[in-house]
Amino acid sequence: MSLQVSKITQESTTVVSVAGEVDVSNADELRSAIDDAISSGAQRNVRVDLAQVPYIDSTGIGVLVGAKNRASQDGVSLVVVNPQRNVARVLSLLGVDKELGAC
Repeated sequence: MSLQVSKITQESTTVVSVAGEVDVSNADELRSAIDDAISSGAQRNVRVDLAQVPYIDSTGIGVLVGAKNRASQDGVSLVVVNPQRNVARVLSLLGVDKELGAC
């Protein structure tokens, strides 16, 4: 399954919606989309919506953690929202769920 990433901006929030499996083969695409949302300047809030992501590997999680750190440095709030049960479990097992605000 290929990765699909879309961005919608409303007022001060950009939602990055992700669909498909996130793994080493497409993590750069996710990183690029999130980095664009962070660096856009006007947005102070970025939400990464994982409702349509059934699987994420360690590379994808590394992208999310790295993005969270870059966002914090730029004064941008970044949170992960709507992770599917399997993805939420992996985030929890790795101890990054709270850091990412995964809800």
